[in-house]
Amino acid sequence: MNKKKNALWFRWTAANALAEMAGLGATFATIGLLVSRINTQQMTGILLAFLLTVLSGAIEATLVGFAQWWAMHPWFQTIGRFAWWRATFIGALLGYVLGYLPSTLMGMSEAATQTVQVEPPEWMTLLLAAGLGIAAGAVLSFAQWLVLRKKVKKAGLWIPANMLAWAVGMPIIFLGMDIAFKMSEAWQLVLVILGTLLAAGLFVGAIHGRFLVVLAGKRRADILRT
Repeated sequence: MNKKKNALWFRWTAANALAEMAGLGATFATIGLLVSRINTQQMTGILLAFLLTVLSGAIEATLVGFAQWWAMHPWFQTIGRFAWWRATFIGALLGYVLGYLPSTLMGMSEAATQTVQVEPPEWMTLLLAAGLGIAAGAVLSFAQWLVLRKKVKKAGLWIPANMLAWAVGMPIIFLGMDIAFKMSEAWQLVLVILGTLLAAGLFVGAIHGRFLVVLAGKRRADILRT
């Protein structure tokens, strides 16, 4: 039993780490490519950039959703691939709306008043990132919980699991990005970004993966009783 639990945790953690690195990396690259062509000093440009950023989140949602389903499928065989992807897709896009809304509103305020907002100190930025991670984790996992609750007892654990995981993962992303954009060479920037996203995916997957193992035990117990 312990070997099966460990297999699920390792499989889930590895899948999340690689999927977040590839998915977020491709998403950030797409956002950078598209937004760089927009005049974000004007209100319409800021709103367009926000829309494109949110829609670009579909890349991460698709890769992560399918990777997670692959990792969990042997233990949760009644959960369909499309159902899990759709839940991940919905949660991710809502998460992107939540994540990018503050910076969008700040940009709109700067465009309207022609003033530049002062950035908070790094410790405050990381604290806010943790808070954002808690909120985003709840949003990201809600639709997945709707899928899990039909199959597993105590599926409500999945929401706090994601809140905790992203409270750790989001500051890693913020800190890594800050370091990356201080690099002098393009290859260094890319390497730091990919390493950051891999680390964030690893920690996030490791944390909510532990909760998934608990839910898998609940699922196995239900099967044995029936």
